[in-house]
Amino acid sequence: MRQDLLVDQTTEVLHSAGFVTSKRCDVRSRCFDITARRGTILLFLKMLSNIDGLNEDTALELKKLAEYFYASPLLIGEKARNHELQAGAVYARYGIPAVNVDTLSDFFVDELPPLIYAAPGGLYVKLDEQALYAARTRMNLSLGAIASELGVSRRSIRKYEEGMDAKVEIAVRLEAVLDTPCAVPISLLTRHVFDTERAKPETLPPIERKVISLLVDLGFTVLPMFQAPFDMLSQTKEDTLLTGISKNSSLMAKRAELMSSISRVVSAHSLYITDEEPKCPRICDTVIVRMQELQDLDNSTELVHLVRERSEE
Repeated sequence: MRQDLLVDQTTEVLHSAGFVTSKRCDVRSRCFDITARRGTILLFLKMLSNIDGLNEDTALELKKLAEYFYASPLLIGEKARNHELQAGAVYARYGIPAVNVDTLSDFFVDELPPLIYAAPGGLYVKLDEQALYAARTRMNLSLGAIASELGVSRRSIRKYEEGMDAKVEIAVRLEAVLDTPCAVPISLLTRHVFDTERAKPETLPPIERKVISLLVDLGFTVLPMFQAPFDMLSQTKEDTLLTGISKNSSLMAKRAELMSSISRVVSAHSLYITDEEPKCPRICDTVIVRMQELQDLDNSTELVHLVRERSEE
């Protein structure tokens, strides 16, 4: 399946589930394809026909971005290596959950969470050890009796009751013997908490280093981005600015429009900084600010006020 079709199918599912989505990111190399919000749930989604196409740098930036916005990163695909992704199963690449479109629909549209996850050696189920123990004692079955029914060791049954996960076929037979559901549902809504690495200034182009220096002096915390339609995130305690820098004027309008779409979904402001005199104060919801104007400001409050003022013009 072509990636654009996969994006379309994913977007359709999300709309059916009541999400508002951004436009597809189709400029620069990108760590995500769309953002989506429903109430307090915010997603950053990457689509790849084969989920093994995700590289570590892209995954790291996707997780950083999701953490920054208290969002969940999610990978949507069709295959892993040479095998189709199974419906109802969760895979993972670099710590990011990966599912097919059907599983996404089950989770968000039908509110049926997956029960199976893929790991080295096959497909597994996380067992509810308390439900497992309660069912066994209620039926007055010994560890040995269940082990004999399943064709596994008594020690394995003890391990399951202590929290060890089971292969799918064992879990199915275990539920049949105990006549009770024991599988723990898997959430696709994950949070990654880790120290956000900042890019070293010397690794950035001169114009980006200059903008970062100006924004930091104004009181912003700045996170450079390398695989997003914006060049950095600029944040105060109250406000976040998706910040683009004009390096290619021919792409500015397209990027600014895309940044506007994303800003609406993630509840942030959108700002584009340029050395040239802008033809208009904003493009969609993205406010255009000259570098000289930035240099004339005294603090972050003044810039946020300027952005809000121009966004209403």
